[in-house]
Amino acid sequence: MSDTTPHSAPARTDITERIAEAIFSGHYQPESLLPREVDLCEQYGVSRSTMRNTLHTFVAKGILKRISGKGTRVQEMSEWHLLDPRVMRWMAAHGSDNQRFEREMYAFRVAVEPFVTSMAAQLATASDLVAIEAAFDGMIAASQQADLMWQGRSHNDYDVSFHEAIFAASHNMIWTQLSHLLRPSITLLVEKSNHSADELQDSMERHRKVMEAIRLRQPEAAYTAALGVLERTGRDLGVEEQPGDLPLLPPLGAAL
Repeated sequence: MSDTTPHSAPARTDITERIAEAIFSGHYQPESLLPREVDLCEQYGVSRSTMRNTLHTFVAKGILKRISGKGTRVQEMSEWHLLDPRVMRWMAAHGSDNQRFEREMYAFRVAVEPFVTSMAAQLATASDLVAIEAAFDGMIAASQQADLMWQGRSHNDYDVSFHEAIFAASHNMIWTQLSHLLRPSITLLVEKSNHSADELQDSMERHRKVMEAIRLRQPEAAYTAALGVLERTGRDLGVEEQPGDLPLLPPLGAAL
């Protein structure tokens, strides 16, 4: 028992990751049927029990559905538990070409981040401002390096930390936890937008306006500045809808 257990867990993890890659990269499309279980076992070189347990992992997360007499079907993406940390990590790792996910994550950020930023402009403490400014300074320092690295961290790392610090400055534990949960997907958008950005300095200036509005406790200005950052992100991503084209709520933070 002790001889086989240490080897079975890594094998199960490996098969789960391999099937996740196949699903999230689009090899197995939504509404399509997976190969028969016996064929999957042969393809991936695992036992029936290992494959059954692996498929159950995806069923539990809304990604697969067992259909009696037919097999196992990939669910529509709207059925996936996208806010599950593991699902989010798989999407960020293997779904970088999934344009629907990219567009909907961008639309979510447009709807949420300006409001959270306006809250931060009212509620940020001195330590919150230090965290936001430290992330911004890191972005600037990294952007001046040929490899976009500074003190062992990339420009993208500092960019994501900037947004996380703003969520934390809202002093709402749900928003704060949500930023941690969405970190892989936000990282994906940041990496794609910064990689393709032809005006990195423009992006930095937009981030600076966000930081200054929070520091000066100007909720409306913070809301507008956050939209400006996302407008740049959308432009770099090639997303058709710009923030001004999306239905937005007013900066409710001003009324808190």
